[in-house]
Amino acid sequence: PDLRINSLQILPSELCFPQLFNTSCKKPTTPLSQVLLFHILMPSMSLLTVTLNLLVIIAVSHFRQLHTPTNILLLSLAAADFLIGLLFMPGEILRNTVCWFLGQLTCSLYNYISFVVTSASVGDMVLISVDRYVAICDPLHYPTRITERRVKLCVCLILFIFCYKNCIPLSIYLFEFL
Repeated sequence: PDLRINSLQILPSELCFPQLFNTSCKKPTTPLSQVLLFHILMPSMSLLTVTLNLLVIIAVSHFRQLHTPTNILLLSLAAADFLIGLLFMPGEILRNTVCWFLGQLTCSLYNYISFVVTSASVGDMVLISVDRYVAICDPLHYPTRITERRVKLCVCLILFIFCYKNCIPLSIYLFEFL
């Protein structure tokens, strides 16, 4: 049978899950150029992102002389970008090329984690900008104002703020889901 959604006829064969007539979404119909982009370019970029950020994480973590406030900020940025390449990019490939088959709970968790990680990445860039501003504009007071402890505290604070801020909508959804 045909379904009418927003005055458009949708055949059951066009739905991701035809057995769920009113709750199923339409199958993604993407042009060939986008399919090639999502199946060739995006996985390559994801692999490159994961690999290069992993190298930065290993280098800064391993060598003690690299444990400076600026490098701790770069380590935090590399960790956030590593998670973007590991979780967000493959999730976007999946979301844009096939029907989401992992369920509503996984979809909500994916959206929560991807927003927290990308927000943390942007927060790290802001902290790096402040660090460089202080280093350039007030170089004599830089070692006393920007310490390892303060940088670690700021990174943790940024992460906590974004986790907490986005936890409220997720908890509301989980309360309704359970």
